[in-house]
Amino acid sequence: MLNRTALEALTRRPLPFLRSAWPWRSVAYLLASAVPGAAFALAAIAATLIESPQGFAVGAAVVIGAVLPVAWFEPRRLRLVDDVPVPATPDRRRRELGLAVMTLLAMWWIDLIMVLFTVVGPVLLILTPAVQPNVATSVGVAAGVIGVLLLPVAAYTATAWGGARGAMARAVLAPQGSELNEVLRSRARLVDAFEMERRRIERDLHDGAQQRLVSLSMTLGLAKLDLPEDSPTGRLIGLAHDEAKQALAELRELIRGVHSQVLTDRGLGAAAQDVAGRSPVPVDVDVQLPGRLPTAVEVTAYYVISETLANLAKHARATRGAVTGRLERGTLVVEVRDDGVGGADPARGTGLSGLADRLAVVGGRLSVSSPAGGPTLVRVEIPCA
Repeated sequence: MLNRTALEALTRRPLPFLRSAWPWRSVAYLLASAVPGAAFALAAIAATLIESPQGFAVGAAVVIGAVLPVAWFEPRRLRLVDDVPVPATPDRRRRELGLAVMTLLAMWWIDLIMVLFTVVGPVLLILTPAVQPNVATSVGVAAGVIGVLLLPVAAYTATAWGGARGAMARAVLAPQGSELNEVLRSRARLVDAFEMERRRIERDLHDGAQQRLVSLSMTLGLAKLDLPEDSPTGRLIGLAHDEAKQALAELRELIRGVHSQVLTDRGLGAAAQDVAGRSPVPVDVDVQLPGRLPTAVEVTAYYVISETLANLAKHARATRGAVTGRLERGTLVVEVRDDGVGGADPARGTGLSGLADRLAVVGGRLSVSSPAGGPTLVRVEIPCA
């Protein structure tokens, strides 16, 4: 199992954890607090050696001057206990300064005290016979045994504090909400890039392959007119002409599936009518909107309608369906109904889980009512802000 933080490493079994580098990395992370501690020590020495109030002013200046270096240092030493990259936020610099002030005023000495008690203490016990030769042999051996037994405890304690300290630093540098917002923004950028790529493919197919097939079909049609229909060559040309027309029809259907030109030109209502018109199951469409909606909203709603009607035709065994769309208090509400056998469940696939993921990118919601025996209602709400 790959652990990316010291706290995750604590969940491993004892032997794999103790053999890993995480206890050493955690101790190194805590010992790194000697860097801000040194700045504070210099400030204290300056305040002590120089008479007041100049000494206090010099000490304060040393601490203030150490804020920027410590602000640079803290996120970088965080990598010792947390391998997950810290996302960039608009106020990242301000947060780094806040963490630096917190470290200088309080956290550095807590880290060093934890190292003193958890690591230095057991090591001193182990070295008792060497550093105190006058102590009784039995006492020295007992102290050494106790020190050895405390080393695994020290490893767990140092890693736990190092992990908690790292989690606190991460919370200051990038609160959970900012990470979530960055993930959502990243997903939205991916969807936008995907939509742009779909439009490029649709344009290339429309302007390239489709036009070549149209030209080929026309050329074969003209050649067919110049040949007797009952001649072998005429029959082959006729078959080739029919195949070209079939390929052209399939390509047009493919282009329509890649990106709806009707949606781009005329909006969601007309695009819903177009999808319903191509459905093998009769579908009534009632989409009444005051005007064009944001592109992301229209594209997502069109995707939902297309996928839901495809599921209706494949799985519902329905005789009729219906699509309605309204704008209610700034939210687009789309409902797709059918009189099929029901039993639609997002957990079993059928494309519904993909619809929910797609809607989540634009802050939309999906609800499904599909009892066994039907009918089925898929309701989608997409905010238009």
